[in-house]
Amino acid sequence: MLQRIVNAHSQIAVMPESHWIPRLFDKRKGVTPEGLVTPELISHLLAQPKFDPLDIGRAKLETLLGTDQPASYADFITGMFDLYGQARGKAVVGNKTPGFVRKTRTLHNLWPKARFVHLIRDGRDVFLSTFHRPLKKPHVGFFATWKEDPATTAALWWELNVRCGRQAGHSLGPKQYYELRYESLVCNAAEECAALCAFLGLPYDETMLQFHEGRTKAGPALDAKSAWRPPTAGLRDWRSQMSGEDVGQFEAAAGDLLDELGYARVTSRPQPERLEKAARIRALLENDSNWVRASASR
Repeated sequence: MLQRIVNAHSQIAVMPESHWIPRLFDKRKGVTPEGLVTPELISHLLAQPKFDPLDIGRAKLETLLGTDQPASYADFITGMFDLYGQARGKAVVGNKTPGFVRKTRTLHNLWPKARFVHLIRDGRDVFLSTFHRPLKKPHVGFFATWKEDPATTAALWWELNVRCGRQAGHSLGPKQYYELRYESLVCNAAEECAALCAFLGLPYDETMLQFHEGRTKAGPALDAKSAWRPPTAGLRDWRSQMSGEDVGQFEAAAGDLLDELGYARVTSRPQPERLEKAARIRALLENDSNWVRASASR
């Protein structure tokens, strides 16, 4: 939703998810140890499953390699962003990739002037969204503990990501890091969009909230994304859609962060057995290779 809102601004284009941006750099695929690109990078880019929607072919990529001396990875990707924006007649280009919340420091080192927007949502609603996603394996479902206790697993995954983003963001300062609450965005969309534009140094554009016009579809089987709905409150409501057991277990695992963010808990004193279970699941995740890999990506 936020991607579509910002992309509707007359001056901003938002690229599709691009997990490969920090990944190729970290693994030095088509990149020298000094951070300079090689021609092999183009083949790695074209092989990425989500690269096609960018509509940037090999010929255009080759123009970014540099002639007299190799281009840096940062300059090469910046050139790609520029091409994406030029094709859409927009001067400012951003990217929406959830996993970047764990890569803020890497991205900041590559682009010291980049600005980061961190969209935060009540973790219990995030759990519902994850639990009901139309995917065979939601990302959090890759963890071994998901089958036994999805609520605790989701709570700890939410906690990990939110804390990664906040810790890195607070080190950047308010000129480069901006927190936006999902709940406020859907209820006070115009006000929040105006504030976001101010952070980005751009004028507010009313077309941001018209992103869905002419695209909205009806159908009970369509989710909000597929239906192209406008900002709509109540699409997930943990108070009515989440079992008491799952709520209690989620709060036992991530209650401190809920408190920190101002999200009210059902109970401030989780049952001892729930705390013990949360601690056990946390210990299991710390030995889960998928979890360790995700945690190390910071």
